[in-house]
Amino acid sequence: MSIDFTLTAEQVSLRKTARDFAQNILKPIALEADAEPDPQKAFAMMKPAYIEAHKLGLTFGFIPTEYGGSGITNVDLQIVAEEVCAVDPGFGCILLVNGLALLPLLWYGSEEQKRKWLVEATSDQTGEYIAGFNVSETAGTANFDHAGAFPAGLQMTAEYDEANREYVLNGSKYWPSSSGGWDLKGANVNMFIVRTDKHKGGNEGLSAILVPRGTPGMTFKAPIDKIGHRTNQNNWIECDNCRVPEENAFAIGNGDLIVSKAFTWSGPVAGITAVGVARSAFEWTMEWAKTFTAAGDKPIINHQAVGYMLGDVAMRIEASRYLCWKAAHYLDMHDGEGQAFGAMAKIFSTELLFDSVYKCMQIAGVNSLSKEYPLEKLLREAAVLPIYDAGTVGMQRRKVWGVMADKDYDTNAFRNCEPVEFKKSMQGW
Repeated sequence: MSIDFTLTAEQVSLRKTARDFAQNILKPIALEADAEPDPQKAFAMMKPAYIEAHKLGLTFGFIPTEYGGSGITNVDLQIVAEEVCAVDPGFGCILLVNGLALLPLLWYGSEEQKRKWLVEATSDQTGEYIAGFNVSETAGTANFDHAGAFPAGLQMTAEYDEANREYVLNGSKYWPSSSGGWDLKGANVNMFIVRTDKHKGGNEGLSAILVPRGTPGMTFKAPIDKIGHRTNQNNWIECDNCRVPEENAFAIGNGDLIVSKAFTWSGPVAGITAVGVARSAFEWTMEWAKTFTAAGDKPIINHQAVGYMLGDVAMRIEASRYLCWKAAHYLDMHDGEGQAFGAMAKIFSTELLFDSVYKCMQIAGVNSLSKEYPLEKLLREAAVLPIYDAGTVGMQRRKVWGVMADKDYDTNAFRNCEPVEFKKSMQGW
């Protein structure tokens, strides 16, 4: 039978490892950190859990074995992410951003750059190594590929200093994750998408540049205080004549493709994050419904309205999980190319399951608003998911539209797992 949703023995073991870590190590720390009012302190509180995750190979498992990683597939990543995010999606985002920052090197970097930066991450003995991915800006990110020249689109510039063979970064980034590092003095490495040609539009003038920790001219303001994902650090970064060697730049003129492909890779991960959050809400509400009588003569699970709502939530979780698995499987088949399908997994799951968490709150009633119970936190986390990671309205739906509008698009490509070439003409809609 060619279609089989049964996990292999290795995947069952991977799921157990991720679940044990999430329940026994992550959960106690995450609950305390979520209640911490200082966002930087909340993030720093997660470092012990991060170090333990590193020991288990969870921080850089996506990196191929030849560069010191575990070489796990996108489908394997789905299994890990669901277990971690069922406990704390903010911490899951910390792990996710390592991939957003470093995977572009696999796609567009030179062999020398891969050997330097990927091996540096995987060979770190402290377990603290962390990477930041910097695209978002104060003016927004949805128009990163705007056809207009500067100042349309992304506004952080990197002018080339030929005499010194350096790029000089100026401008700010707003909302990127993990970039400030554990001490707000910088991640070990920050990957920036910047405008290297102010005279060209976003589909020609953007590039990627790696900025190591301690580079002069890069400063970090206090992290953004948020309603959800409070264990994840979101930064405001200022670059003032920040100089970086030319060998730290890659994908010159193709920074837009990095943005599109990175958020394609993360699409199913964001989707399975929603599955994990909704699953936790569903499991807790099921137990509540089987014991809570609301002053009646039987538990509320025996009422048809409650049963119907719980059935709907269960169906949505299963449908979302398998769409995410299918999208991840497709990305494994086609070297991470599948821009419309990664986006579909993210859009469908995050929007559908936000409502599912709220349905669980309706079943529990006013008690769901109490911090004594988990649903209020789960709703705060679920509210983040349709908005972050190339928001479903701002960028992800535009990717689906752009791919489908192409004259050569095959409407059965995803069903048949056939490749779909992503073209720059599919951007900028």
